[in-house]
Amino acid sequence: MTGKRVVVTGIGTINPSGHSVEEYFRNLENGVSAAAPITRFDASKFRTRFACEVKEYDRTRYFDRKEVRKYDLFAQYAMIAADEAIRDAAADTVDPERAGVVWGSGTGGTTTFYEESKGYIEGDRIPRFSPFFVPRMVADLAAGFISIKYGFMGPNYCTVSACASSNHAMIDAMNLIRWGKADLIVTGGSEAPINDPGVGSFCAMQALSTRNDDPAHASRPFDVDRDGFVIGEGGGALVFEELEHALARGAKIYCEVAGGGMSADAYHMTAPHPEGKGAMMSMREAVRDAGAELADVDYINAHGTSTPLGDLAEIKAIQTLFGDHAYKMNISSTKSMTGHLLGGTAAIEALACIMAITRGVIPPTINVEKLDPEIDPRLNLTIGAAQHREVKCALSNTFGFGGHNSSIIFRKI
Repeated sequence: MTGKRVVVTGIGTINPSGHSVEEYFRNLENGVSAAAPITRFDASKFRTRFACEVKEYDRTRYFDRKEVRKYDLFAQYAMIAADEAIRDAAADTVDPERAGVVWGSGTGGTTTFYEESKGYIEGDRIPRFSPFFVPRMVADLAAGFISIKYGFMGPNYCTVSACASSNHAMIDAMNLIRWGKADLIVTGGSEAPINDPGVGSFCAMQALSTRNDDPAHASRPFDVDRDGFVIGEGGGALVFEELEHALARGAKIYCEVAGGGMSADAYHMTAPHPEGKGAMMSMREAVRDAGAELADVDYINAHGTSTPLGDLAEIKAIQTLFGDHAYKMNISSTKSMTGHLLGGTAAIEALACIMAITRGVIPPTINVEKLDPEIDPRLNLTIGAAQHREVKCALSNTFGFGGHNSSIIFRKI
């Protein structure tokens, strides 16, 4: 660990398990699945017809009619989550020239791209794209919109690394503050892929579960009968702040952002390294960067997508790196409840780590009916129900197509 210390002073979210941090934490603790039949569009033509949607979402609660024309759904989720986090941190009072936004999204405005392209092709008049097409579509505009709303003039950009996007955003935000480039950065990620091309493309890859008769039990990380992930949507935001700056203004502090690790599998465009080598390197670097020991880690929020290859590779990586200590930690996959938010997933899983640290509650892995026989049964995968323990150090893994691996560590302060 080098440079200034970084802490979390604000958190916010809107995701399939809750429209706020409190609702999200409550549903995580209670092991509630957010999976249900798709209502956003007619999915009857696809092999998978369910997802983890943000329930009862009404954009008019958050945006006026003129304003909402500017924002794709992924950006709406970004701004809602960021607003909760910024209010939580009272971050609108800081020097705007020393505040920034680093956001993650794997796909950006796919709904806008699909609707605009479809309208152009099927139009019965002279084709015309909306003047908002580009700003609604490109992934970096979520960070731009947040900075415009709050006047934050510091570092501002988007990271795009598939499902690792928001972990990379948070690691970048941590390092920018360590290096003195900003005092405060709003970071996290969001995604809105529940649309025809989003669901259809993952169906074509045979990456999604097809348990259409029982969506609530479809996401089952580590179970022998897992058959793919459940696609989700939403966003999560965290306010990262330099420790002395936070103390000077009397900010509430949730925990320390202690370290981050990144690696590449250099193996395959979608499949993980079968022995989890890249994942192991990412976790090892995060622990080293935090100035911690392997034995310090109490909880791992696993990537755990419920895919046959991915879950096994991650478990192998954990056991290879942590050895006997792997049996002393809690491990869980909150995707069993929220589904997989792609580029936004690491942000809401960081919040799950913060829940574990601040409340001593390990969220469960639900839907494990029969553990995969290739997974060591001595591991504590927090199956079925939340567990209570003191968590001083939590590690969150997120891995993406392209072999992108990222791990971040949060620590009690």
